[in-house]
Amino acid sequence: MQRIVNELEKTVFGQRQNILLMLTAFLAGGHVLLEGVPGLGKTKMVRTLARLMDGDYRRIQFTPDMMPSDIVGNVVYNMKEGQFQTIKGPVFTNLLLADEINRTPPKTQAALLEAMEERQVTIQGSTFRLPDPFFVAATQNPVEYEGTYPLPEAQLDRFMFKLIVGYPPPEQEKAVLTNHVPYYEEMERKVEPVLSLERIREKREEMDRVVVEDGIVDYVLAIVQRTRDTKRVLLGASPRAGIFILLAAKAWAVLDGRGYVTPDDVKVVALPALRHRLITAPQFELEGGTSEQVVKEILGSIPVPR
Repeated sequence: MQRIVNELEKTVFGQRQNILLMLTAFLAGGHVLLEGVPGLGKTKMVRTLARLMDGDYRRIQFTPDMMPSDIVGNVVYNMKEGQFQTIKGPVFTNLLLADEINRTPPKTQAALLEAMEERQVTIQGSTFRLPDPFFVAATQNPVEYEGTYPLPEAQLDRFMFKLIVGYPPPEQEKAVLTNHVPYYEEMERKVEPVLSLERIREKREEMDRVVVEDGIVDYVLAIVQRTRDTKRVLLGASPRAGIFILLAAKAWAVLDGRGYVTPDDVKVVALPALRHRLITAPQFELEGGTSEQVVKEILGSIPVPR
């Protein structure tokens, strides 16, 4: 895992925390939503991760005219063989990059709901299992709202993390300028995969053995319930949010080489796991408040278990 982080940082500068959180979600079996203005390397981050593992990788460029069958596949009539044939879509892969996911209508966005939650898709009444592991990394831009379709709450709730990709510090941006390689030249360079699918499954078995004490579970429960009690929030976190926080904390512990979860692990993953699940009250928004501010205040107000 450290080798993957090192390799990613050779091409994606100033995003170490987001890289670690993306690997955490991948290990925990979750999905990530990357949000940031154009040109910050969101797509490149996912594409580089795909080159470093030996699994299958597909990219879908979402557009307003896409149909659900463009994602999951369709049944067509094979005139040569005289029978119907199922053509599987790009969702049948290990790592799926859903680029600019908010540019496609809700009907097409919904095609990913079953895949992300149940690891299967239904095509014309027949159900097909997806490969294991299956990881969706979606991107969206926060500044281009014309011609976009905001993700509904049910779709957002399927993502374990929402990661905010910001501008790199000046010294890191200088490294971007001096080390830039055009995409076509980058793809010509042979990159040896450093992560096998079997190794990912072994790491997930390690996750199952990570110790989570009752105090940690109570801590996560208190955080989730506090999001429902505050008047600054119209819609608090669901039980799925608590499950994702625990899973992500266990994965973070594994990445750190530990067999137990600490309160600090929970604090690290709680913000990206909750920022997209809370609907803030209108009055609070008018005052400039955000869901991130609510989560940070909650984390600062709940006593940490010893």
